[in-house]
Amino acid sequence: MSQSDWNENDSLPPSAKDQSALETGRLMEKWLMETLKEQRRARRWQLFFRFTRFAIVLVVLGLAWRAMETNIDMPSGEHVAIVDVKGAIGDEQEASADLIIHALRDAFADGDTKAVILNINSPGGSPVHSGEVYDEIMRLRQLHQNTPVYAVIRDIGASGAYYIAAAANEIYANRASLVGSIGVVSSGFGFTDLIDKLGVERRLFTSGENKAFLDPFTKMSPQQAEFWRSVLGQTHQQFIDAVKKGRGDRLSDQPELFSGLVWNGEQALSLGLVDGLASVREVAKNKVGVERLVNFTPELSPLKQIGREFGVQLQLLLERQSIY
Repeated sequence: MSQSDWNENDSLPPSAKDQSALETGRLMEKWLMETLKEQRRARRWQLFFRFTRFAIVLVVLGLAWRAMETNIDMPSGEHVAIVDVKGAIGDEQEASADLIIHALRDAFADGDTKAVILNINSPGGSPVHSGEVYDEIMRLRQLHQNTPVYAVIRDIGASGAYYIAAAANEIYANRASLVGSIGVVSSGFGFTDLIDKLGVERRLFTSGENKAFLDPFTKMSPQQAEFWRSVLGQTHQQFIDAVKKGRGDRLSDQPELFSGLVWNGEQALSLGLVDGLASVREVAKNKVGVERLVNFTPELSPLKQIGREFGVQLQLLLERQSIY
């Protein structure tokens, strides 16, 4: 054998040669597995971004199509204006005071609007937003005395949603609708004993002795608890006064009427919380005499809707990545 043909493995015994080949095979297998994993990760990300782009395109096209439909179906001729009050009532919600009031003003400003129906399906929410909508309905009713306002409660019209409904001329519901919950709630937790057991020292600096009385890691004194109950009680009384002003002598003298209880539609009718059992279309046809419905409810901006869709997809991706 010439020197140029020499191989260092030739000096190894057969068993060493086999061991070296086995080790090389293992390294190759490990390298291939890592390569496959990287390719799978890359494919997952690629699929995610493709899906995200596709979802955004669909959302944009859907919004554009909806806008075209809205422009095509502009109110013309006599109609009943629909204003939705759906979901939680509050800031940045579909049932925010700004959106509802905007819809109400547009509905009343339209010369062909014969009546306005509040299409309610909400468990309530912010008393501030509810109060603002209530006041605006009362103001618009005064300005447009020939345009009645009806509230129709579907699955639920409770708490702040009923606050809004009370501003209508008449309220209707389904026999199985949930109506009422005339009350105010504030909830929280106290963790003072827990942090003591964990050996955690709470360091809180305030410039007023009652500044942090709602802090969950600070003990609440009896005086502070009584103060907070008085605040809630006053807010509750504002709610009661608004309902009494809107409903008048139609309300029964049931002592639990303002206790925060919720009633079904039939019970609400007997208590004077609603004026009848009917759907939106039944009210439009039988009370107004006009069957054409036009929805004046504005929608969330396209950017906000796209942001919500993208946020959901991003959350799903993060959850999937945490699994692998």
